[in-house]
Amino acid sequence: MEHREWMRPEDIERRSMEIIEQEMPSGNWTPGERAVVKRCIHTSADFDYASNLYFSPGVVERALEILRAGAGIVTDTNMAAAGINKKALGRLGGEVHCFMAKEDVAEEAARRGVTRAVVSMERAARLGGPMIFAVGNAPTALLRLDEMIRAGALAPSLVIAAPVGFVNVEESKERIRTAGVPCIIARGRKGGSNIAAAICNALLYQAG
Repeated sequence: MEHREWMRPEDIERRSMEIIEQEMPSGNWTPGERAVVKRCIHTSADFDYASNLYFSPGVVERALEILRAGAGIVTDTNMAAAGINKKALGRLGGEVHCFMAKEDVAEEAARRGVTRAVVSMERAARLGGPMIFAVGNAPTALLRLDEMIRAGALAPSLVIAAPVGFVNVEESKERIRTAGVPCIIARGRKGGSNIAAAICNALLYQAG
């Protein structure tokens, strides 16, 4: 049987990042923003993220500060939660929270006629301490966050707005962009739980 030399995972990632660096278009990013863009491209093999990621002023520096202070991360899907490097987050004193699969969340959502994402964001708003909201699936999560922010009921440390899809996706992202909170947004229809997690990880790797 032919012997094959397999590349180690760390070598594959290093080589992937080298290819991304070679093919990256020019952009006016800070070093921290550039690291986020590269991580999203690495996750998706989609260079559109070089043009569609929006960063509010100073947001990466602010994110690193709060992560180093032990900020938690709230996600709108278990998939995003699974993709976040919990060891890296734990070393900084934070943890991941996701309420979507809780039975009482589903019951409340059905009773009120809203999505589980809406109820999940309301539950998360009651958590103490600095909190990052990483949304990669549900536009209704962003819309409810926006309502609470504008009502003065919530002041998130950072909102990562990256839902994927067609209905209310672009509109919900634009609402967050204009809500006056630190944000990183995957503009347009693209995004996903993997992108939300990738942005979190890009920040965690810089914070650690």
